[in-house]
Amino acid sequence: MVRVFLLALLIAFFCFEALAQKTVDKIVATVSYGFSETSIITYSDILWQMALSPNVSLNNPKAEELNRALELLIEQKLLFLEAKKIPRDAPTEADIKSEIERIIEQFPSALEFEKRLRSVGFESVKDPNFQKIIEQRITIEKYLDFRFRSFVIVTPEEEKRYYEEVFVPEFRHRNPNSIVPSFESVKQNINQILLEAKVERNIEEFLEEAKRRADIQIISKP
Repeated sequence: MVRVFLLALLIAFFCFEALAQKTVDKIVATVSYGFSETSIITYSDILWQMALSPNVSLNNPKAEELNRALELLIEQKLLFLEAKKIPRDAPTEADIKSEIERIIEQFPSALEFEKRLRSVGFESVKDPNFQKIIEQRITIEKYLDFRFRSFVIVTPEEEKRYYEEVFVPEFRHRNPNSIVPSFESVKQNINQILLEAKVERNIEEFLEEAKRRADIQIISKP
């Protein structure tokens, strides 16, 4: 167990120092991947991850919530390291502002969200450390778009099969007295559903392989 003040703790995954307040922290896990330096994930990292997730309590969080947040951080770390291999323009201020607004929409109000941020050590959505987290989340998302979404193809045959075998039966079950929408009227939605399913499958396969190649050490329970 290593205890240090957040003011001095360099967090390799997010690459910033927590400046908002002094909080005793602990290292939860380390991640080594390829030729990258060993990175650490702290308990504060986990709380910061959870703070961005609606309906997740930050007061006495459940073990399963902490473990899920840790798993997400490990996956984000692996994706971010892959994203850094591809030179791309850094997220703009407009990108960051848009992403923050998207996150805030998931909460009751902007005021409630900022209160939640302050509870884990950020001053506000303008906090440079918080904005750094958002910047890296955007970098990961752009990498996913480039690496996975841009190469996925959904065929007309797949769309038609989904309509006949999934959409129509489910619609009739939910709406027994309604007329089933035509294939053409829901084709675009079906295409998006199938595309995202393929992307999710490809990302899961990538992460499974990346985890096998990575050296992930759990130091302590979160």
